[in-house]
Amino acid sequence: MAEIAIVGGGPSGAMCGEQLARAGHSVTIFDEHLAWEKPCGGGLTHKAIQHFPFLLDNSSPKKLVRSVELIASDEQRVTMSMAHPIVIYSRTVLNGLLLERAQDAGCVVKRSHVMGVDTTSQKPRYCVDGDWQTADYLVLAAGARNQLLPETRPLKRDELEMTQGYFVPETADAITIKFLPHFEGYIWSFPRQDHLSVGICGSMSAHTNTELKAHLGAFVEKQNISVVDAKFYSHVLPSPQEHTFQRNVVGRNWAMIGDAAAWVDPLTGEGLFYALRSGELLGRSLAEGCPEKYPTRVKAEFSAELEFAARIVRRFYRGSFLGTSVPTRMVQFMRKSPVFKQLVGDLFSGAQDYSTLKQRVLGHLGISVSQFVASVLNFEPPAVSRVPRGSNASD
Repeated sequence: MAEIAIVGGGPSGAMCGEQLARAGHSVTIFDEHLAWEKPCGGGLTHKAIQHFPFLLDNSSPKKLVRSVELIASDEQRVTMSMAHPIVIYSRTVLNGLLLERAQDAGCVVKRSHVMGVDTTSQKPRYCVDGDWQTADYLVLAAGARNQLLPETRPLKRDELEMTQGYFVPETADAITIKFLPHFEGYIWSFPRQDHLSVGICGSMSAHTNTELKAHLGAFVEKQNISVVDAKFYSHVLPSPQEHTFQRNVVGRNWAMIGDAAAWVDPLTGEGLFYALRSGELLGRSLAEGCPEKYPTRVKAEFSAELEFAARIVRRFYRGSFLGTSVPTRMVQFMRKSPVFKQLVGDLFSGAQDYSTLKQRVLGHLGISVSQFVASVLNFEPPAVSRVPRGSNASD
């Protein structure tokens, strides 16, 4: 029974620990917070529910949301209905659920802070509560800002995003997403079981905390959301670029998962599915005695999707189409085209991936919308059929 230490008890660490414990390994999870409230929406998309059905089939409090309102920077709005709901948890509840499953599988969970890591020896060492201990393998699941592994580089400012927000003691039935002019990020309002998670995320290299706070303040005022009794939060999350995916995520006696490995969609900010899936894939690889299979499995499962998102994220937030910003034009086309609105809804809910998006777009949307999507995704739009002069055909 190999002794495995996992630094970080969030979704990725808990899922990895559960897999390894069920395979008969001795697993200890270290986390200074354990189940805690994290500044994010807390939404689980369709692909997460499909792959992990227990996330829906349990008695823990959660909220199923099928409606999303998108607001462009010029205040144009569109509401879309999703065929597959987003399941929204409080992060305290979700982390607690996953840690409980890990403990039931046989993991030892300790509320302790790992201060340092040494992977230069045959067996990795880690310092917890001032005491250096050894394990057969070390898994780092300690978030985006950790700098514990000497063999890896920390994420840089252009690979991170800041978040600010409030836990508001109100309820709602729909998700709200607000885009801003010349801004790499967005504002969100996610309804949870007994409160709203209202926040803003923006590129750390492009925006300041003051800028984020001003935008968020204007949003809650315009939406008539009272933050008098709300709890404020701030955090840093990964927002990977293409070169981020060239980092090593596995070594001789260690591996990184979840936010520590920057497994996050930089376009949508979705991270929970990739945290859970990366933890599962590493757990399976270690249980087979083949940790070197982990990067290959991640590549086959989802990292190609994330790399694609990293290639188009700046074009989406900073680009324009026919003189108008991409998010604004997207909202306009959604208001005009039910087919396009359904496509965006499927993307948002996780029912549509990036890899098959081109095939769905070509031949299924009107020429203007197809050209718009092609310009964002950087692929050839369908050819425009020429109408003979004198024809009665109309636009």
